[in-house]
Amino acid sequence: VQLQASGGGLVQAGGSLRLSCAASEGSVSSYHMGWFRQAPGLERQFVAAIRRSGGRTDYAHSVKGRFTISRDNAKNTVYLQMNSLKLEDTAVYYCAAALARSDYSGYYYTTGAYDVWGQGTLVTVSS
Repeated sequence: VQLQASGGGLVQAGGSLRLSCAASEGSVSSYHMGWFRQAPGLERQFVAAIRRSGGRTDYAHSVKGRFTISRDNAKNTVYLQMNSLKLEDTAVYYCAAALARSDYSGYYYTTGAYDVWGQGTLVTVSS
């Protein structure tokens, strides 16, 4: 599978953006999906994850209650709805796909749990 992230841009603090991660050459329904972000000079960090079935989602503490991850398997796309954006949300956002493995639930928040990465989309939050 190949992943293409889009939807980033410049937004004022308090605003909203919706990121999309479109899959090709494979079906996103076969994977657990995650969003990570990387700010300049920092390591890539976990943002949100959704199980292959869509039945469970997980969020980083810093975005819980503001961001929502969802998936539309029919459209082969995963989304990240970002509301109440803050300056500290500025980063390049990456989507990633993880094969369904038994230990995923213990490692979903780590980059090592994911097998395929998209190219990233830049989100800039201004004051």
